[in-house]
Amino acid sequence: MMTPEKYSEIFTIPGTRYEAAMTEVDDTTGIIDEPGGTLRTLPVPTRPQERYVPWGYDDNLPYELMRLVGSDEVTAQNKLFNVITCYGAGLRLEPARATADPERTERQLDEAGEWMDRQAMPAYFLDQVTDMKYFYFAVSVLILSRDGTRINRIVHKEACYCRLAPADRSGRIPYVYYANWRDGQAAASGVERIPLLDTRDPLGDLQTRLRSGRAGRKFAVIVRFPTAGCQYYPVPYWTAMLRGGSYDEKRLISTAKRAKLRNHTSLKYLVEVERGYWEKICREEYITDPEQMRERVRREKENIRDFVSGAENAGKVWISAYYTNPDGHEVHDVRITRIDTAKEGGDWGEDVQAAANTVCYADNIHPNLVGAVPGKSQSNNSGSDKRELFVMKQALEIAWHDLLLEPLRLVMRFNGWYLVRPTVPMIQLTTLDEHADARTVTT
Repeated sequence: MMTPEKYSEIFTIPGTRYEAAMTEVDDTTGIIDEPGGTLRTLPVPTRPQERYVPWGYDDNLPYELMRLVGSDEVTAQNKLFNVITCYGAGLRLEPARATADPERTERQLDEAGEWMDRQAMPAYFLDQVTDMKYFYFAVSVLILSRDGTRINRIVHKEACYCRLAPADRSGRIPYVYYANWRDGQAAASGVERIPLLDTRDPLGDLQTRLRSGRAGRKFAVIVRFPTAGCQYYPVPYWTAMLRGGSYDEKRLISTAKRAKLRNHTSLKYLVEVERGYWEKICREEYITDPEQMRERVRREKENIRDFVSGAENAGKVWISAYYTNPDGHEVHDVRITRIDTAKEGGDWGEDVQAAANTVCYADNIHPNLVGAVPGKSQSNNSGSDKRELFVMKQALEIAWHDLLLEPLRLVMRFNGWYLVRPTVPMIQLTTLDEHADARTVTT
């Protein structure tokens, strides 16, 4: 999918100093399907007898979310800030409880520490945190020894390449399918099927499978942040900025401002074209030849250009269809907006600041923590206020830590390291009178 800027076109309005900008913009308000009705499944490539649950209507929702996040500097930086904040001071091991045998505790700490050193644990944990902050779930794979008595490795699996099998009658999801699902490439790349441990009791499920004598040596573990009514793929709370239109608002302001800076002239109209509009008009006119489709799209753009810039069309009305998505938002085929040409210099500064603040709010970040707020004028917090905001932000990561450490707690138990527990210490910023920049605090 091409970015909106590559479709941008500027038309001069005859007899005036104004121009009209026409650009295709993504309407993100209907990007996430509403749950309901019969569960939709698709056949697994290379395994036609098995089926999986697609992620989004076209099974490309995670890639679309990543593209949208990467297309906006505020949203991308928010995700990075959330990942780094959740990482805290990194994974650490500590005694699980006081014991009368400190030598045994120290021995288990050494064994578990040596095991973690062989797992590239910082990269593993950052991968897990990133998937949780983007998609609200993360997948790990446990690889056991040949005799099944020890977990030798724990491996991260990218969530965007994971798909879930339909749940059985007891509500358990049996498999995770791992492949490159982007644009239907799974058949060419191959599909890996990994047995999924029971999300409600992964350790007990693993022990039961091994006792049966028929289990393999590779198992998937999923951790999911709970969201209302989502059985398979969670709907992250931050996506409300996409469905509510705040993301679109900020991108539209940036598009209009960039067009004015590039052309050094006032733009009078902004024409937004829904991305499926061109395909729709070709389908209605039964045009299937690629060359004829390009010509029809060109003629339709000419029609819109003539409407907004032709002097003989003054006073006429443009009729365009729209529909209402399940969220209640109107999705227009073509929308023409008149731009306030009175603004000069730092145009839309306050609008950009308001939109950026809304995006930060959706990501649960105070704007003064992630960086300077865009705009001409802004208020800044004192050092004490920022320190307290940072403490509050880290305190809110405890729930994420509890979920992300579940696979490691399973490893510690299964490998017999009962006196060891993984933890993620927080970074506590200090005041100047303490003669230290920061210290770590274990919750």
